[in-house]
Amino acid sequence: MKFIIKLFPEITIKSQSVRLRFIKILTGNIRNVLKHYDETLAVVRHWDNIEVRAKDENQRLAIRDALTRIPGIHHILEVEDVPFTDMHDIFEKALVQYRDQLEGKTFCVRVKRRGKHDFSSIDVERYVGGGLNQHIESARVKLTNPDVTVHLEVEDDRLLLIKGRYEGIGGFPIGTQEDVLSLISGGFDSGVSSYMLMRRGCRVHYCFFNLGGAAHEIGVRQVAHYLWNRFGSSHRVRFVAINFEPVVGEILEKIDDGQMGVILKRMMVRAASKVAERYGVQALVTGEALGQVSSQTLTNLRLIDNVSDTLILRPLISYDKEHIINLARQIGTEDFARTMPEYCGVISKSPTVKAVKSKIEAEEEKFDFSILDKVVEEANNVDIREIAQQTEQEVVEVETVNGFGPNDVILDIRSIDEQEDKPLKVEGIDVVSLPFYKLSTKFGDLDQNKNLAAVV
Repeated sequence: MKFIIKLFPEITIKSQSVRLRFIKILTGNIRNVLKHYDETLAVVRHWDNIEVRAKDENQRLAIRDALTRIPGIHHILEVEDVPFTDMHDIFEKALVQYRDQLEGKTFCVRVKRRGKHDFSSIDVERYVGGGLNQHIESARVKLTNPDVTVHLEVEDDRLLLIKGRYEGIGGFPIGTQEDVLSLISGGFDSGVSSYMLMRRGCRVHYCFFNLGGAAHEIGVRQVAHYLWNRFGSSHRVRFVAINFEPVVGEILEKIDDGQMGVILKRMMVRAASKVAERYGVQALVTGEALGQVSSQTLTNLRLIDNVSDTLILRPLISYDKEHIINLARQIGTEDFARTMPEYCGVISKSPTVKAVKSKIEAEEEKFDFSILDKVVEEANNVDIREIAQQTEQEVVEVETVNGFGPNDVILDIRSIDEQEDKPLKVEGIDVVSLPFYKLSTKFGDLDQNKNLAAVV
């Protein structure tokens, strides 16, 4: 089988040296992705296309599907490569290939030609089109918006009969731009923004701030692995998980309610910047969209950016939520996002939409920054290729109960504000307040002889 890879148009307008570099990188990316399907596969680069040749017919659909998801590819042509002698020979081969497709349809013929011949592309289009029209009685020529377009390519003494055309995702090949670190939460926004930077040629590493325990991390790992496996598997990337529960606890206990949201985001940027510096990453990526939530006003975004010299990229800054959800559906992350809990929004009841720098800095003076340094130092760095196996091993089934017995204790793990607004009382059963951000440090202090049931 043979595929012709057509380059994303922005690659073709680069200078000669840049274009050659991009094509070389794309060729390597294709090899890295497809070697799992066919070890004998050959990838050959040319000035204006890349050829992929494989022998294992059982992998045809898998190879074709993988090619449509590699950044840098505009479209893929599945072709049959045959020799020819003259225009009549081209017509006869086209008739065999396309007769069934053209029965009862309108059609036109489009030809691209390279090499020295005694005919032009238009000559071939007219000759082959006229011949097909004469030999297929139910078909008729229609040059504008036909039912079927017969695509042929003539290169020297070879004829490429195009059996199918499949659209790629476009963009630049991964590795043509520098690495970035995506702040991933598993929701709609961070998944789409990560995809957009991969499509633009960046190797995307992932940084996750864990606010919800092991189950939350497992869910986000699955999203990151899906994105990498589907669009970025040509390169090795990192998944860095930071246990941010101690930071959230410090904020909830010491920071004024209205400033919590902005300060939490500032702490995340500080932490992510340290991780980026550690691994030589040039920029952070977030899924923030202007005005979507209180921390995403221009004033607040400026204050968030001020805590770090690291460049922060926000590819969704002008997107509305509907557009973002449509993109998530298109790339396959919608189902993950719909079931992912939201933790950042629970820490403040009345967040400010126009934070004042002096107030933010005054509140941050109450914060113990050694906590932030400690969680960054203890961050867990995983090769994303290992995530699937690790996640499968770590998934624990949660037991649910319909009622309580005399030896049961209820853990109310909601935030303090939620507990105060709606106190939980169950007749005859002890209720222990243990906010989610204290679970990792205080759970061991509880009476382990009791049956502990969490209420969220």
